[in-house]
Amino acid sequence: MKGEKEKNRKKRRLVAEKAQKTKGKKSISLQNQENAEEDPTSSSAAPDAPEEMHAENEGAPMDVTTEKGAPEAKAADAAAADTDAAEKQTTAGGGFFSDVLFETLDICEPVKNALKEMKMEKLTEIQAKAIPRLLEGKDVLGAAKTGSGKTLAFLVPALELLYAVKFLPRNGAGVIILSPTRELSLQIYEVALDLARFLPQTIGLVMGGANRKHEADKLSKGVNVLVATPGRLLDHMQNTRGFVYKNLLSLVIDEADRILEIGFEEEVNAILSLLPKQRQTCLFSATQTAKVADLARLSLKKPVLVQVQNSVATVAGLQQGYVICPAEQRFLLLFTFLKKNKDKKIMVFFSSCMSVRFHDELFNYIDLPTTCIHGKKKQAARMTTYYEFCEAEKGILLCTDVAARGLDIPKVDWIVQVDPPDDPREYIHRVGRTARGAGGRDAAREVN
Repeated sequence: MKGEKEKNRKKRRLVAEKAQKTKGKKSISLQNQENAEEDPTSSSAAPDAPEEMHAENEGAPMDVTTEKGAPEAKAADAAAADTDAAEKQTTAGGGFFSDVLFETLDICEPVKNALKEMKMEKLTEIQAKAIPRLLEGKDVLGAAKTGSGKTLAFLVPALELLYAVKFLPRNGAGVIILSPTRELSLQIYEVALDLARFLPQTIGLVMGGANRKHEADKLSKGVNVLVATPGRLLDHMQNTRGFVYKNLLSLVIDEADRILEIGFEEEVNAILSLLPKQRQTCLFSATQTAKVADLARLSLKKPVLVQVQNSVATVAGLQQGYVICPAEQRFLLLFTFLKKNKDKKIMVFFSSCMSVRFHDELFNYIDLPTTCIHGKKKQAARMTTYYEFCEAEKGILLCTDVAARGLDIPKVDWIVQVDPPDDPREYIHRVGRTARGAGGRDAAREVN
């Protein structure tokens, strides 16, 4: 009996070491049972999908822990001290944050004051490496995992550059920031507005789905920092009279790999051909591909490679796993899981707009409230849904990969992937919607 207890204690300790890197959060992914051998996790009880997936079952694809109060809570407590120590190291500069303070940077007081208002004190690692190089006027190729603080890494030097040369609205666009999606463009635009609150420079946004005439009027009056999606920017460059971009000082290409993957390569090349050659260029990407390397050769001059040395593509606080289940039980398993976790904040990824719409209508019909974002939804409705979900403490957002890149949606507890991404890189970005920031401690789940 004593030997069996000791064996159980060792098993719980292994569970804590493998899956309890965080306190009280979970991550699972679910796969079809096609061509799979019999597995304990694919039993007839699978559709009941308790919030905790029992990690002690031998043969389970991934150990997953539960919130305190569940049988595995003792293992969670045993790992708590190590977790707290890791978090202290992270916030002290051993991981996400560096030891550099924003107030020590050689930047103007208006930007420093804005950073204080935004409660920004320490630079993240990517910011500490990129900002000084950009302030020196270097071209930068930045590589960092999602959620690492890339937005401020290029916005702070951009605004400092415009302030230093006294760039005014009549000078037109001094900084252009290219972004792959409307939602990410809007997010960057809002951060830029906050950062420029004490500056005379103007901030603008142009993107597909918005009122083109309204955008053209603003561009004609002068926008100093312009956040844009590639297609709409090229449209304005070719057709909007009064849009001044010949004085451009800096070009930022954010999420460059995603921009190329979704078919904007021709637009980006056309934009580069129209912009002044004498400029600073900054290219950021969470993943490095052959196309990104080609774009870097075309757009950058003697670039400095800036990257966070980390062998892991996802943040350390993220737990990941999967459950094998029969294909015919997928929907029931998904529904049961969402129903049991309806008080959490959950993002559910599907492969197509049609699938998102179908599940959104079905879940709402059977009294499980959900909202959705997909490429065929009108822009105004997408923005409303995005803002509401960001502000919500709980809720279920059904989406396609349009929401997988760069978006900083706070306090997401679960990422559920009903359909796997075609590319492993997209998996990184999907799960990057949770456990963001310093010591992020959240979860990702997949349903196939």
